[in-house]
Amino acid sequence: MLPEQQQPLSAVEPYSRFTDFDVSLFQSGKHYKLYEKFGSHVVEHKGVVGTYFAVWAPNAQYISVIANFNGWNKGSHPLYVRWDGSGIWEGFIPNVGNGEVYKYFIKSSSGEELEKSDPYALRWEVAPLTGSIVADTYYEWNDSLWMYTRHKHNNLAQPYSVYEVHIGSWARNIESPDDFYTYEQLADRLVPYVKEMGFTHVEFMPIAEHPYYPSWGYQVSGYFAASSRYGTPQQLMELIERFHQEGIGVILDWVPSHFPGDAHALYRFDGTHLYEHADVRKGFHPDWKSYIFNYGRNEVRSFLISNAIFWLDRYHIDGLRVDAVASMLYLDYSRKHGEWEPNMFGGNENLEAISFLKEFNEACYSHYPDIQTIAEESTSFSGVSRPVFLGGLGFGMKWMMGWMHDTIKYFGEDPINRKYHHNQLTFSLIYAFTENFMLPFSHDEVVYGKGSMLRKMPGDEWQQFANLRLVYSYMFTHPGAKLMFMGSEFGQGTEWSYQHSLPWHVLEYPNHVGIKETVKALNALYKSEPALYERQFEGDGFEWIDGGNATDSIMIFGRKGNDAANDLVIVLNMTPVTRHNFRVGVPYAGNWKEIFNSDATGFWGSDVKNSIAVKSEGVNWHGRENSISVTVPPLAATVFKRIK
Repeated sequence: MLPEQQQPLSAVEPYSRFTDFDVSLFQSGKHYKLYEKFGSHVVEHKGVVGTYFAVWAPNAQYISVIANFNGWNKGSHPLYVRWDGSGIWEGFIPNVGNGEVYKYFIKSSSGEELEKSDPYALRWEVAPLTGSIVADTYYEWNDSLWMYTRHKHNNLAQPYSVYEVHIGSWARNIESPDDFYTYEQLADRLVPYVKEMGFTHVEFMPIAEHPYYPSWGYQVSGYFAASSRYGTPQQLMELIERFHQEGIGVILDWVPSHFPGDAHALYRFDGTHLYEHADVRKGFHPDWKSYIFNYGRNEVRSFLISNAIFWLDRYHIDGLRVDAVASMLYLDYSRKHGEWEPNMFGGNENLEAISFLKEFNEACYSHYPDIQTIAEESTSFSGVSRPVFLGGLGFGMKWMMGWMHDTIKYFGEDPINRKYHHNQLTFSLIYAFTENFMLPFSHDEVVYGKGSMLRKMPGDEWQQFANLRLVYSYMFTHPGAKLMFMGSEFGQGTEWSYQHSLPWHVLEYPNHVGIKETVKALNALYKSEPALYERQFEGDGFEWIDGGNATDSIMIFGRKGNDAANDLVIVLNMTPVTRHNFRVGVPYAGNWKEIFNSDATGFWGSDVKNSIAVKSEGVNWHGRENSISVTVPPLAATVFKRIK
């Protein structure tokens, strides 16, 4: 008889990477590393190298691997269903390795025949092809210094300034503008640019595999695969590593809220509503014509949380920005009367989704306490960025959508009318510390006819650019973390288009260079002045000096850190009128120096400034014993700091 390793192997050998404990965790919704089990994995079995395949399809009566290696034969390589009722099908196929393109042929319990891509595949074919590819995520990382010290850069008492990027349209090959830059090419271009601009983090709009490019990545089909449009998993890892080597964190947009109904993907995966909720009132998203995960199904919870952990684990991601949280929280989101069913208490909250989000955050922070999760959530839902043990959802931060809408609406007004809308600017400080807020000027504000950030501003060309410098200065001096969408940092004049590169040629003109230099200076100011970040989420880090001067459309406030010596006074003038000998109350006596002025010549401003430090006087003003008399430039922000 031949030794075991020489025995001829079957086309599919019985084999499993699952222990009974793995199955138990999976079925209870507590397995957070399913990517180590499901999918395709190159292994050695009985002395032969091949690939282990595993897929969850409890309502299937037959599953086989169809691939290039077997001529897409549905009958040649059937998988074995586990005996434990878990619905897991698995098997080892000899002599199959990395690079093989495959799918699962699934015959459902009703007899329906389906061909599905692997939900756990680590790589997919380049769209519009939809095959899964046997691959690995092995990479020899060289970012240990960042990973060891990132808790110092990634916590809430540090500057947190995010550059939001859509990889497919940040820049393209000049000679071939229809071709995407690869992850590798972006590493040579995007990394030094983000470093030059001074952002602390970069955020990628979804880069998990998606079939429809115009969805911007928000209709995900391959949750564990980096999009092959731009290269391999290892090339993306190199891009992330390069950011880390420059001291820049990387955030990913993550989409657990919905997925597309493409025939090859998750929808009706085994002929039944497996991943999505069967009830259309909970399972279909009317806005995006997509399907909503069944958050009450334990195996689906394990799938999603494992996916979040996967990006943090295998790709060294520093944060997850969770898309469309509001749509998850409410059963009646975008639904008319009669199109939704109340929860067991008669309310409109989606209790299963709320429970899932809490568990997701607890899992992420317990495994990686030095990351951040960020919620895109537009409602007044309480405690989004508060710990789960205090009754919150457990996110690290929440987008401050109300601030964004109010600010854009205010700055869209002609300066002569702004005095009638003053409360739109001051209102945010009423609730600014109820959550850990991030101030976003995101991609959603520069598409669908909304115009670019620059063209939202009123007035002639000079006033538009001055207003834009002012609104950015307001954002960087307002409490909270910051986010700016690509192109906005140099005053892109046209709306963002996912089909084209950003209009980098406008940087030939000094007005656009001025916007870019303003953003660079604001990032430098934010990072160098502790008063702007040490207490950015605490009420005692902000102080009104004069928030009620609607007549002049001027706002004055103080920012405070842990040391009073670092306190700042910020003056915002929302009109094109220069104010001479303008008196400002200050918290302490001394010499106050202008350390930032958005009207500077280098920013394409009119250079109205306070050239020398201003000595305070014992004149009671704005309720303070000391005050300074300064020149306030037109449509500009000035920042003052006390010097010895």
